[in-house]
Amino acid sequence: MSTTSRRLLVLVGVVVVFVAAWLLLVLNCPRIGIALTSRARNLHRLKNRTALPQAAGFDSRVTLDALLPEGDDTNRWSTDRAARIQGYVIDVAYARPEATNCFSPCRRDIHIAISTGKDALKMEQIIVEVTPNLRDWASGQGIDWSEQALQQKLVGHWVEFEGWLYFDVGHAEESENTRPNQRGNWRATAWEIHPVTKITVVR
Repeated sequence: MSTTSRRLLVLVGVVVVFVAAWLLLVLNCPRIGIALTSRARNLHRLKNRTALPQAAGFDSRVTLDALLPEGDDTNRWSTDRAARIQGYVIDVAYARPEATNCFSPCRRDIHIAISTGKDALKMEQIIVEVTPNLRDWASGQGIDWSEQALQQKLVGHWVEFEGWLYFDVGHAEESENTRPNQRGNWRATAWEIHPVTKITVVR
């Protein structure tokens, strides 16, 4: 066997091992996702929470209007608390594959953009997220939280969302409150309800 053939065989072997390892991880993705640091592991655990918040865990101060005001809001709220907010649903779409979900193309978060009305600019919108774990939970309750179903049921309606508060540091530099007046900002704040644990169409 020539040197070139041996190198090609080794390369193919490495690729096969890599793909097999990735598939194994995707099919058995842990709650910490793929995380190389303790900070990333902690953030992924928050994103992948499955416990439903109890009544005492809700911060009643959190509303859509309270999330929108300008100014650095990094420490405005607590990720230990849950929230209940209402808003007009502008868009529903899958997020890109991410480390939290082991980069699985089949298990992606769903972004729901809400604001005070249909004409709100992106910098005036709040993001709430439905995670694969809670989507599975909802399915077990006979509730369809697929992207298509949520688009059909929510877009153009005033909707109430419940769930855990989360400050998405990965989007802080794309948020108007933490990085004001920057080209490319596509949201008002890095604070989200993530994961969403209850959805109610109000009107």
